[in-house]
Amino acid sequence: MAMLRPQDEPQNQTPPAPGSVAALPSRPPTGELNALLGKGSSFEGKLLFEGSVRIDGKFSGEIMSTDLLIIGEGAEVKGDIQVGSLVIVGDYNGNAKAIKAIELKAPAKVRGTLTTASIVIERGVFFDGQCKMDTTGEAAKPLGGAVLPKK
Repeated sequence: MAMLRPQDEPQNQTPPAPGSVAALPSRPPTGELNALLGKGSSFEGKLLFEGSVRIDGKFSGEIMSTDLLIIGEGAEVKGDIQVGSLVIVGDYNGNAKAIKAIELKAPAKVRGTLTTASIVIERGVFFDGQCKMDTTGEAAKPLGGAVLPKK
């Protein structure tokens, strides 16, 4: 019987195009994340970041970035979000703005106002709120006067 080691696994998968939210799996490989708030963890406050961040625990407050935020299955997030791209699989309550795109994946439960240029809502998602389409590509005014880092 042959056994596959990690280095023997097929490597012919093509990566998603940069900035493509629709092509992202609900749980990306851990090597691509800059930070993770794991299950059983909770945080209250303001989060500013660069790169990709995934929240699987509880978060309450403000989140700002020009990059990707993933709210994982089982996560509970409350507050205002302003990011480049947003993927929600868990529970979110608040107002979110994503400059590039927002993707709601089952079994997400979302309550609030979503503002973005592109949105995908999978079957099985609970969404109670408003969706505003903004194709200007401009970042919103920073929350609480904070300045987002420029790349």
